[in-house]
Amino acid sequence: MPIARPAADEYAPFYETYVAKVTEPDLVALLVALNQSTAALLAGLTEAQAAHRYAPGKWTLREVIGHLADAERVFAYRLMCIARGDTTPLPSFDENAYVPGGEFERRTLASVAAELAAARAATLALLDGLTPEALARRGTASGKPVSARALAFIIAGHEKHHMAVIRERYLK
Repeated sequence: MPIARPAADEYAPFYETYVAKVTEPDLVALLVALNQSTAALLAGLTEAQAAHRYAPGKWTLREVIGHLADAERVFAYRLMCIARGDTTPLPSFDENAYVPGGEFERRTLASVAAELAAARAATLALLDGLTPEALARRGTASGKPVSARALAFIIAGHEKHHMAVIRERYLK
């Protein structure tokens, strides 16, 4: 069953950038397709390309992939908590602290890409077990209201955003 598109009041305005990037009618099929296309793109890159920064102070391509894995875990955890009916406010996360803490530059691109694929597999398994009622539940994350389904759309849109940046700024 397709996951219904979230209404604008189901997520903070900040996330509209990501939600708007999801134009496909089947979110789960999109998440599967993104996983495959991202893995294929990364498999064709060298370690030198993975270490590239398009400007001083920007993350390397490898760090962007690590960030995608971290963010997917955080968003999926929020999604799970909210879908399960947990009303505990969920904290923010600082991606600019997580990336250095992840020490992704110590690892191969293949290793970081495998971590992202594993996070996606876990997200897909979670979504497979949720009812439309669970996906419509709302909670609080980063001090803002959000629904479980909005978080699923944010995951997909966030990846689409960063993969576009990789194609436009890292691989040209």
